[in-house]
Amino acid sequence: MSRSQDLFPTRLERKLGMFERLDPVVHTPEERLSDGPLSREQVREFDENGFLFFDSFFSKDEMDAFIKELKDYEEDEDLKLSEGTILEPGKEEIRSIFGIHEISERFDRLTRDPHLLDIVHQLLDSEVYIHQSRINYKPGFKGKGFNWHSDFETWHSEDGMPRMRCLSCSIVMTDNNEFNGPLMLIPGSQKYFIPCVGRTPEDNYKESLKSQSLGVPDAASLTRLMDENSIEAPKGPPGSLIIFECNTLHGSNVNMSCWPRSNLFFVYNSVHNTLEEPYCGNKPRPEFLANRKNQEPLKPV
Repeated sequence: MSRSQDLFPTRLERKLGMFERLDPVVHTPEERLSDGPLSREQVREFDENGFLFFDSFFSKDEMDAFIKELKDYEEDEDLKLSEGTILEPGKEEIRSIFGIHEISERFDRLTRDPHLLDIVHQLLDSEVYIHQSRINYKPGFKGKGFNWHSDFETWHSEDGMPRMRCLSCSIVMTDNNEFNGPLMLIPGSQKYFIPCVGRTPEDNYKESLKSQSLGVPDAASLTRLMDENSIEAPKGPPGSLIIFECNTLHGSNVNMSCWPRSNLFFVYNSVHNTLEEPYCGNKPRPEFLANRKNQEPLKPV
């Protein structure tokens, strides 16, 4: 497997300043922006902010079966032993379950929901496949946070994703409120790539999925972007949807409340942006983190 020129150098010995992204945020040409369910205003909002929020995109009735299935997984001791299940540091609570669409037929069908796919196609102007899927749990009082990061920085460095033609759909499975550690995003941060310092050790994912220290932007760059653009934390009931661009900086706080917070993530990557050799020089990460085998375009169900 070959590797193209590294246009987004990161995990360096010395700090390199952030620079403007080289790829468009919205890949569909101007004359075809209306070819999809999003209005031109919504497309421009995604282009400007790097994310969109839809309150109650799916109804509560539609979500009930998914939520019940998630609760069953929380009690599944065999699933806790799976390589794709990440536990909270030093605890038995589940932090993340990766490859959820391969575990569950119900979740697999949801990846092919025509309403989701139509939006993804409109923004990426391409057929897509699932690069990664996961559930992030945050149990009440015990759920830890996620440091500020760009998904693309990790997917580029550790998985070999060459360009920024990828996005995430995060579906709210339990109420996201200001107290239980909702997803936070920096509007406009997708316009810049921030190289990070530090060589990547082999099998870094075994530690980074529990507590990320590599691939975290420096404080000065974060401060500049936050001062210019602030921080937003979309909140809503089960079935709400956050769509965010692969380079949008995001993170979340610990869950200080008694209410659990669970979000589902489907990562859609363009079929023209398939993975190459990791740019950090290490061996590829496991399939549950970075799909290399099943890259057939998704068809709506």
